[in-house]
Amino acid sequence: MPWSEALLPVRMRRVAVVVPRVALRAALVRLADAGCVELDVAEGAAPGPAARRLQAAGGHPGPARLDPAGPVADAPGGDLGGALLKGEAELEERARGGVRQGDVTALAGWCPSAAVPGLAERLRGTGAVLVPLSRPRGVDPPTLLPGVRRPDRPAFTPLVSAYGTVPYADLDPSWPAGVVYVALFGIMFGDVGHGALLVLMGVLLWLRPPRRAEPVRRIWPFLLGAGACGIAAGFAYGEFFGPTGLLPVLWLNPLDDPERLLVAAVVLGAVLLACAHVAGAVNRWRERGPSGALYAATGGGGLAVHLGVASGVLALAVHRPGAAAAGAALAVVGLALTAAGFFATTRGGFAGGSETAVRLYDVVVRVATNTVSFARLAAFGLTHAALAALVWRGTLGLARHGGPGLAGAVVLFAAGTALTFALEALVAAVQALRLEYYELFSRLFESQGRPFRPWHVRPAHPAPRGAEPEVTACSPG
Repeated sequence: MPWSEALLPVRMRRVAVVVPRVALRAALVRLADAGCVELDVAEGAAPGPAARRLQAAGGHPGPARLDPAGPVADAPGGDLGGALLKGEAELEERARGGVRQGDVTALAGWCPSAAVPGLAERLRGTGAVLVPLSRPRGVDPPTLLPGVRRPDRPAFTPLVSAYGTVPYADLDPSWPAGVVYVALFGIMFGDVGHGALLVLMGVLLWLRPPRRAEPVRRIWPFLLGAGACGIAAGFAYGEFFGPTGLLPVLWLNPLDDPERLLVAAVVLGAVLLACAHVAGAVNRWRERGPSGALYAATGGGGLAVHLGVASGVLALAVHRPGAAAAGAALAVVGLALTAAGFFATTRGGFAGGSETAVRLYDVVVRVATNTVSFARLAAFGLTHAALAALVWRGTLGLARHGGPGLAGAVVLFAAGTALTFALEALVAAVQALRLEYYELFSRLFESQGRPFRPWHVRPAHPAPRGAEPEVTACSPG
């Protein structure tokens, strides 16, 4: 896959399945088994016979099933009967969404472009034909992120999916967002020993998770990445289960030099916000064209304001008045572009001007508050170092009092480390998530897309080997 496609949602294709009415059910069964087509559904249609029987039976909470041999006349009792009725009800619903012309029915829907050839091969034995269609004007395809398509591969897709559905035209920020997330976590959780525990937990989840941990197995990339970043920050801080003195300080000691850590956190935040603005400008271009990218507060206009303010403040800090003036001029240009974009969305006049002024004020305030918000990286990094130092000093104090004191020191170190690890891991995870969602993602996205929901029902009885071609229509590319 080209790197450019790796940064985008899975490409979708509008397709139609044209099938003789006598073979409609067979084609739908294979479509359901393939599980890679989101078929259009007729809204407001009356329920079919299977749906009415299912309602009379009180529904079925489990997964649906379909019998490839034919519709269910007398469904068996138990879970299988309910599953077959549920599958037939879903099949009837999709069949009613088709367009009939004589003895032919056409079903329309969305399918990943890479799965179209395999799907056409799968339908060939039923007499159905898969016809690619042009995208309807004004309709965006549903969004499928690559990490959702391949759940067996490590991905940071859940980080983005928890925020919302990426619009189909936008970039997929899963991997960059995941890398930034674990880096932010590591800065607040900088300790070689604590980071190594996270790495160990990630490896255990990856290799063979306990049965109770199976639902959260997909977080193992987060644990590995966060642990590795925590180890790297721990080496920089000289922390190994606290200030034990086992490691030299390669950069700074958070408790001895908090000002430098604070400045570094704010500078890092300014850089990340600039990157988010660039990605936002790309998204606005893909959504609305060059003008949308230029005038949007989350696009070129907002980027100019951010860069102008940041460079101006930096120039004043190093006593460069000429560079500060240039930064101020860039910020004014950005405000003018943003104001034009805001005003174009109003009804004009005094009310439009007032609304534009208020929104411009919000843009300027957000530039400052969002940048300063990254100071929490230093604040929680200091908290982590202080708690670890407290546990270590208490451990050393007890260890000086002979055998009982040494035993108490071991208990204190184990309990204190466990408490510090759990508390700070939770705090760092939440604060890193907050920075991504409120400061960064708010610049990437202005709207939300619609998730791709393919229709997938497995057959109750697999077809005998050789009865149909072994083609996996939705096999990943």
